[in-house]
Amino acid sequence: MEDRIRIRSEEVLSDDWAVLKKTVLDYRRRDGQWETQIRQTYDRGDGAVILPYDPERSTVLLVRQFRYAAYATGHREPLIEACAGLLDEHDPETCIRKEAEEELGYRLKDVERLFSPFMSPGSVTERLWFFVARYSPTDRISDGGGAPGEGEDIEVLEMPLDEALAGIYDGSIIDAKTIILIQHLKLNPIRV
Repeated sequence: MEDRIRIRSEEVLSDDWAVLKKTVLDYRRRDGQWETQIRQTYDRGDGAVILPYDPERSTVLLVRQFRYAAYATGHREPLIEACAGLLDEHDPETCIRKEAEEELGYRLKDVERLFSPFMSPGSVTERLWFFVARYSPTDRISDGGGAPGEGEDIEVLEMPLDEALAGIYDGSIIDAKTIILIQHLKLNPIRV
């Protein structure tokens, strides 16, 4: 692809919570013709997400929290999601273990890395590292709820996996990363 892309200019439009850039580039199409494109990219860093599962009780741990972007587009209820966070300076596994302790209140032992897709590659640079883990009630170390200093106000939910799956179809779970993990776990169950 290097011979098909020429960057003309890049401009930082915002550098607040994340970096929003405007890029003007020349792109050579498959037919050999060059065209000028203008793109904006939103870079907030990569993240990690996990769905803990108790195979003995067939339950999962999720969170419910307010998401302004969903609210601003008409979704008035807090979202039900899998536990997630930005990598910051951590590797994906260290990050997700830390997030599970902060948000869920669980210290997870065996986490399994699944895959790391781009979540919205048309304009967002984020790549998300997906994990599952086995948990049990004995892994609980606190009430969870997130880091209040980071503006987090998180409710921890424990529900049967089948109820979470039904939530996808009844519209109560509409977060893409969560849908992917629930469906993955249903198709590839963790055994006792």
